[in-house]
Amino acid sequence: MSAAKRKREVQVNFRVSPEELALIEQKMSQLGTVNREAYLRKMALDGYVVKLDLPELKELVSLLRRSSNNLNQLTRKVHETGRVYDADLEDISQRQEQLWEGVQKILAQLSKLS
Repeated sequence: MSAAKRKREVQVNFRVSPEELALIEQKMSQLGTVNREAYLRKMALDGYVVKLDLPELKELVSLLRRSSNNLNQLTRKVHETGRVYDADLEDISQRQEQLWEGVQKILAQLSKLS
């Protein structure tokens, strides 16, 4: 790519020791990034990088999708039959409880980061 087409046209160079390079690479690895230039630019501009790895959040999103899908199915069923069944309401209630428990876990983990 020619210099005229580059978004970033000023090059900045600096030297590090082998130990410092190893530490930079270790921190990049912890973040799951392989682009050293982007990592160093981000660190130079913002001073920090935060990566939250919350498997509970992924589970919560999955549970939310399933719960939403079940609620949509129940709504269609109620529109078709005109009836609401206790078992369906209990299922929704249990899923809402699971969602709330997941939110509480995530909030507890986030409070530990502060």
